[in-house]
Amino acid sequence: MGFGGTRAFLDHHLVEMAATIPPELKLREQGKYPLKAMARSRLPTAVIDRPKGYFPVPALKYVRGPFLEWMRTILNSTACRQRQLFQRDYLDLLLTAPEQYMTPLQGSKLWHLALLEQWLQLQVDTS
Repeated sequence: MGFGGTRAFLDHHLVEMAATIPPELKLREQGKYPLKAMARSRLPTAVIDRPKGYFPVPALKYVRGPFLEWMRTILNSTACRQRQLFQRDYLDLLLTAPEQYMTPLQGSKLWHLALLEQWLQLQVDTS
């Protein structure tokens, strides 16, 4: 079986084969042993054993244009203001300079707040 892209991970033959792997191998190396073992004949060791990386989506780091306007609309909405979940002064500060306030992983703090508020509006406010 070759690596045919991410679709290969959904293949029922792969799932059936994975079910036959002994638990001690599945749990080795934080559960990554089987995949790494298969990849060793195809990829350099430096690729397989490199430290985990973080790749933020650029739109979540560089909040501009229509994406920023969407966040402004959500966070300035009547529902958001009535909910009083966020400290309004801090939210206004983030909206004034969205690219200056990042999470420890260098993502936009504003994105997290807008996403939560959007979810609340879609899930909670419609119940």
